[in-house]
Amino acid sequence: MKKNVMLIMALLVWFAGSATAQETVTRDTIYGDPMENPQPTDDHYRVVTNRFWDNWFVLANIGGHAFLGDYGSVGDFKDLLSPDFNVGVGKWFTPGIGAKLQFGIGNSKGFSKEQNYFTEGEQLTAADGTPYWQSEMKWWDLNVNAMFNLSRLFCGYEGKDSKRLMNQFIVSVGLGALHHRAIEAQRNEWSGHFELQYSRFFTKKKALSLDVKARAMLYQTNFDGITLKENGEDSHWWDMNVGLSVGMTYYFKKRDWDRCEPCARPIYINNTVLPATECPEYGTMVFYVFFPNNYSGRNDAPIVADANVNAIDYLAGGVFTQRKFDDADAVASRLDAGLPFTSLATSDVPTEKASAVSADGTPRGYEMSASPISLSMDAGSMKSFKDKWGYYYAPMYTGNKTWYYRVDRETATQTLLSGDNYRENASYSLNAHAGLDLVKQNMKVDEGTDVYSFADVYAAIEGDGGIMAQAADANTVARLNEILSQGRILYVMAEGLATSQDNYTGRDADKIGEERNKTLAYNRALTVTKWLRGNAKFSRAVQGDFALNALTNPIVTVNDKSTQGLNAKLNRCVKVRIHYVIDK
Repeated sequence: MKKNVMLIMALLVWFAGSATAQETVTRDTIYGDPMENPQPTDDHYRVVTNRFWDNWFVLANIGGHAFLGDYGSVGDFKDLLSPDFNVGVGKWFTPGIGAKLQFGIGNSKGFSKEQNYFTEGEQLTAADGTPYWQSEMKWWDLNVNAMFNLSRLFCGYEGKDSKRLMNQFIVSVGLGALHHRAIEAQRNEWSGHFELQYSRFFTKKKALSLDVKARAMLYQTNFDGITLKENGEDSHWWDMNVGLSVGMTYYFKKRDWDRCEPCARPIYINNTVLPATECPEYGTMVFYVFFPNNYSGRNDAPIVADANVNAIDYLAGGVFTQRKFDDADAVASRLDAGLPFTSLATSDVPTEKASAVSADGTPRGYEMSASPISLSMDAGSMKSFKDKWGYYYAPMYTGNKTWYYRVDRETATQTLLSGDNYRENASYSLNAHAGLDLVKQNMKVDEGTDVYSFADVYAAIEGDGGIMAQAADANTVARLNEILSQGRILYVMAEGLATSQDNYTGRDADKIGEERNKTLAYNRALTVTKWLRGNAKFSRAVQGDFALNALTNPIVTVNDKSTQGLNAKLNRCVKVRIHYVIDK
């Protein structure tokens, strides 16, 4: 599904000339690389529709109903109750709209003041002296229903593997063909169906639901063989079964949807040279944000009550894994006894703005200095940190593995290819101004583009105090502040990269590894984009000024088995391109 999303951005080229001279370039040019693929978005009401064989489900339920016919009042209500059984298959076309085909079988018990092929037994007499017979209509019904998921229609699609909307309400309306069985006469008729369904899911995969349904089935008024009441009274407009049922629904893969936003079209620009005195200053700047192995930051906020755990702040100034041991006394006791800590509880601690954290010799921030971010688990290092910051830092444990830097929780249980991949053992200052030359040497730099370090951009946006005073360059930060304060942001494009390194060795390892790394690349770009969009320096840029370029192949082949080599670190990144203008 493709719509236009990129805003038209004029890139003007001016040549030196007289103050009154003016020239028009008649050749149109094409700016930018048109995006070929749908791009993800946070819009809960926009999804990519799936293939025909996706989003199917099967259902089964059992319940009971009361038959409401023309003569329901002459006998006891309990004699109107009957069981029924229902199975079906269906498909969701979007998260909110679907269809299902159902087959039901049961019987309906009622009363009649006249004998017909449904009545049975001896004549009975009502309390007012009216004679009547009990009747039973045995049937099966095949029906087609339109389904409307009210929860998703009103609240939006919750996303893949989300804990949102574990309780959902669904309305179904349809028509059916009903056949009366076990009678000599051939009776067939139309039926109308209405259901209000409550579904409870128990896992975020939402593969299986427990369903409770309130149902009504309507029939033409002679369903029970009665067309007129006695004494010349008109019959009801219809007969119906009204009941409740309980059952299960199983959803086959693929059972979720991807979100998308419009793809861009080529933008044709007719460049016009204006007098020099009228020329605003157009510019493009690029910066890279480099990430640790298996870390995108997507699950980092909010997870501490009334506090912020921010992925970008962690990359700029975070320490170790941003986790602490909850019981400091237990840690101290085990340090003295030389015992392990793997059974002790840990929790997240809030991140702080790197501009507000003083440099105290503790390694902080990923690739922000010549020191790697990993810390040692020896007693001296842990006690020294406790004396400075008030808590014992903790790595992310997973069995007998210990990650010595933060990872996404969903990848914490992965087994890496070599032991050194659990610890950051080298740093090239790629995120700091000191490593900017190394970045320029190894990454393609477009002509006419100014390249900055992540530390420089962070200092300009969040403040240049604290450890940022060491990681950023003061003159560069001043230039960025000039752009952000005097200029207008025209367009922001983020592209994520991941490496080919993956630890999965099971069935379809290549395919699974590729999909996992594509997801990492996208999530990294989304993390950086959310940071920029939420900052006051970018408040004048509207949502449409930001875009994620989900590359067709965002994976760079790295043959090194270690995740700590320069080539691996360079390609775990997000490239951000910002177009701006400073009006003169």
